[in-house]
Amino acid sequence: MSGSSFKLRVSSQPSSLQLCSLPPSAACRRMNSARPHAPRSLSSVSRPDARRPSRDSPKASSATAAAGRSGYAHFFEHIMFRGSQNFPPERREEIFKRAGAETNAYTSDDRTVYHATFSKEDLDQIMQVVADRFLRLKYSPEQFKTESKAIKGEYDKNSSNPFTKMHEVLRETAFKRHTYSHTTMGYLKDIEDMPNNYDYSKQFYQRFYRPEYTTILLVGDVTHERALELTKKYWGEWQHGNYKADIPDEPEQKESRTAHIDWDAPTLPHLVVAFHAPRYSDTSKEVAALDLFQQIAFGENSDLYQQLVLKEQKTDDLEPDFEHKADPELFAVYARVKDPAQVTYVRDQILKTFERYKSELIDQSKLDATRSRTRYGFAMALDSNDRIAGALASYVSLARTPETLNRLFETYQKVTPEDIRDAARKYFREESRTVVTLSTKGQNIASADNGKEGGR
Repeated sequence: MSGSSFKLRVSSQPSSLQLCSLPPSAACRRMNSARPHAPRSLSSVSRPDARRPSRDSPKASSATAAAGRSGYAHFFEHIMFRGSQNFPPERREEIFKRAGAETNAYTSDDRTVYHATFSKEDLDQIMQVVADRFLRLKYSPEQFKTESKAIKGEYDKNSSNPFTKMHEVLRETAFKRHTYSHTTMGYLKDIEDMPNNYDYSKQFYQRFYRPEYTTILLVGDVTHERALELTKKYWGEWQHGNYKADIPDEPEQKESRTAHIDWDAPTLPHLVVAFHAPRYSDTSKEVAALDLFQQIAFGENSDLYQQLVLKEQKTDDLEPDFEHKADPELFAVYARVKDPAQVTYVRDQILKTFERYKSELIDQSKLDATRSRTRYGFAMALDSNDRIAGALASYVSLARTPETLNRLFETYQKVTPEDIRDAARKYFREESRTVVTLSTKGQNIASADNGKEGGR
């Protein structure tokens, strides 16, 4: 990567237009901070670096989907690469190819992120092209239908992966009202109906591709002043919207839930145990405690991993999953079991581990070591503009300021063994639990949680 390269990301969530860089932090490398304000409630974050820039993210996330309309955030991840009013597809591709730009995008529950890597000399034109698709995206009913049908093919491909299907069924089972109940791809019935909803797609674009929902991240060899100048130049005419998504709160789960998936093809059995957990907060000791706990109790250095994966070799994969989300999420542990007869045993060992830490205090030295690995592992991962922009996009989408990373790592430092025990007692309750199993159809495995709630 050349010494004058650049990373741009654009993503979406609400705030007033500001230009800032990540402040000095013990958690990550030192960066100077500045926050000049720009117009129209667009948030712009710059991180000067003598390498390359960028990333954009609108609040067009899968969680904002209306009833019967899941999957549209993911659809726009595709159609946004098909050209705009002033830059039709061929012209856009020509510009990016000439610049040697690498571009891509992804959608998650809480954000859609578009990113590009290119030389600083091309920043002006790249900003112009990216802004045009956010302000003046253009696609025909025929293009819409073609792209939406392609998404059905992507869904079918993803659904051939047992882990992906487990994740989908887990969310449907654990969430009954909140839109986290579907994956970013959306419900199958909504995907199949998507080609018939061109007008709604335009409505979705008008609602969520707005300045109040968008953050621009520039990481590379650019000054704050230059970044602000280009943001005003190409994004300054963007008009506010007035739509706010009404995402229902998930009611408290009152009893444990289970589901089982009969898999048509031969596969090893899969198992996931999950509990409802809190939303992201950079000052919450509960969130920080659960973050550290997942590594201590279920990570590769944990007693359970050593037991199930290395010593007994009952599983060939054991992985915790507690993501930082805008709304209350799940704390889950996934396992792939080698022998169908051992599914119940593996499930019980996972449950015993959750129970263990409701009474047993984690050793202080183990907590300190985990905290240190988390801190320095994060810092060492920031070895490119792409990784820096990616980390910023994830957290700025949740808190609208890069300072959230510093606050989060400060909170990690405050967590005690007692905090982890208290969080375990609060969240890992039987009535809050969901267990999902998957096995080859006809395979005899013990059902999850003393009886399965219907096959899939």
